Amino acid sequence: MVKKLTRLWLFLGLLVVIVIAAAWQIFIYSEVGMAKTVGVPEPSLSAYEYSSIPQFVINDATELAKELVGKSQDRFQDVQQQLLATYLAARDSDVVVVFNPGGWGWNPLERTPGWDSILEGIESELNGLGYTSLALNYQRTSKDLRGCIREFAAVLTRYPAKARELSERVKFLTGHIPNLKVVIAGESTGTVISDRTMALLRNDPQVYSIQTGTPFWHKPKALDRTLLMNSNGKAIDTFSYGKISAMIWATLKNWLGFSSTDENPGNILSWLRAPGHYYSWQYPGVYSAIIKFINENFISKK
Repeated sequence: MVKKLTRLWLFLGLLVVIVIAAAWQIFIYSEVGMAKTVGVPEPSLSAYEYSSIPQFVINDATELAKELVGKSQDRFQDVQQQLLATYLAARDSDVVVVFNPGGWGWNPLERTPGWDSILEGIESELNGLGYTSLALNYQRTSKDLRGCIREFAAVLTRYPAKARELSERVKFLTGHIPNLKVVIAGESTGTVISDRTMALLRNDPQVYSIQTGTPFWHKPKALDRTLLMNSNGKAIDTFSYGKISAMIWATLKNWLGFSSTDENPGNILSWLRAPGHYYSWQYPGVYSAIIKFINENFISKK
């Protein structure tokens, strides 16, 4: 009983720290108008390119956009343009990698330490097998207070609406581009929406997933065509295994300047230390698992 109470107090303490950090990030980094970048904000769509899209694709994008935005008509044009722009960018590729960031879900891939190297490794391996690839960042949260509140609510309910939206975007691509394969990638909290999206797409053999560092409170359901790593090969992921006391101790040592150079890297929300919660292509345990997964699921075209 005492042990359970201790773990409960540790968890509550961690929750308070996370809430304080969330409030700090909200007031420091809030930006007006970022809601327009929710989804897949790149690439852009020019009038010339628009004219090259088949009319039935435009019609389907229009209907899907209406379905996704519901009563939010101010988002309709943005979502429609995103659907058409990603179709144009992807139609000459063999594989599209859609990345779901951790944290609050707004960081681009280049601001996700370690995963930029993993994506380069994935693209290199696919290229070696004769596949062309395209990487897209899926920003699921607007960078403002409202976005944080919605993301927090989505985390509590495990992303039913956001996972459905992402699955519909993926189905739009695979349904209009013959033989296209999609890899739904995710790290940290981004693995939750990746897992829920894969569950919705479990019957689509064109969709795969690579995930690192699942939060300890989430139990993955969709394991077919999925590579899930909760260890980087050097140390267990304290965030994935719920080692809360180890995370708090590592954070305190870091604040006090007592962290050693040989300590396993990793953090959540940029500053809360989580040893082992760091994945990079430079780690043999990471690249060997991904290479094996790719070779098992992608037949060489050469």
